[in-house]
Amino acid sequence: MRGGDARRHPMKLPRAFEENVSHALGNRGREWIENLPSLLASCEREYDMRIGPPFELSYNYVAPVTLADGSEAVLKLSPHGNDFRHEVTATRYFAGRGMARLLHSNEARGVALLQRLRPGRMLVELDDDDRQTEIAADVMLELRREPPSDADLPTPRDWFQAFALHRSAHGGGSGPLPPVLFERGETTYEALLDSAEPPVLLHGDLHHYNILSAQRAPWLAIDPHGLVGEPAFETGAFFGNPFDLLTRPDPERIVKRRADILAERLDLDRAWIIAWGFAYQTLSAVWSAERGGTGWGRAIGVAEILATMM
Repeated sequence: MRGGDARRHPMKLPRAFEENVSHALGNRGREWIENLPSLLASCEREYDMRIGPPFELSYNYVAPVTLADGSEAVLKLSPHGNDFRHEVTATRYFAGRGMARLLHSNEARGVALLQRLRPGRMLVELDDDDRQTEIAADVMLELRREPPSDADLPTPRDWFQAFALHRSAHGGGSGPLPPVLFERGETTYEALLDSAEPPVLLHGDLHHYNILSAQRAPWLAIDPHGLVGEPAFETGAFFGNPFDLLTRPDPERIVKRRADILAERLDLDRAWIIAWGFAYQTLSAVWSAERGGTGWGRAIGVAEILATMM
């Protein structure tokens, strides 16, 4: 099956993907995009596989592949250095329990070969928000485990530095974000960091698009950020999705139901889940604002709902 001709991959990449990578990494990102055809060809030769057309791209290049024995996998190529290393580290330590398996990786080159999940239906495709939330909670429980002692992974406290960086970039203020909500999110997050809950290995970005149907388990996670923190932190990303949440009838009721279901199913304090959800969504808005767009509006809208529940 060995291919490996870069001329097979003179792809027309989505402009949004190129802009995302370039904005995040500057010249290094643009250079990585220019070298992507050669990297793809090298992967085909080295791993004796055929790479198919990519999935929808955001900040990494992800595509289905067929290996020499006819089996399927997913190739992920990333220019994001430590973020990618943390993802690979977490995937390795989850070891297939609640998560797609890592088949091979080369962090220095930004390469990971992952198990392909079939049928691979995203959780967002289910037409029942309560059931989606129950499934997500079950996956969270499946993923929960003590952090490995030798894992060099960030913590929620490390992520908290984004607030200070945001202030620094905006003269000590909140920039485009609503000041009252930004400040409350910052103080809430800081207060939560003093929790004495035992830390666990966390996915860190577990939501409707990162949970897929599979064969060896009903549902499995993909694309972890990888960090170590208390269990309630894991619920934060789920509140902010799917993309159309705020345009649905009565999103306030939906968010409240999620808090109820997550608290019961995970045996966690409901008020604690709501507080972490609020803090996480504020952080998500900060990250979105850093990228120079207006995508932070959805996170702020969800944070506003959660703020009324605190």
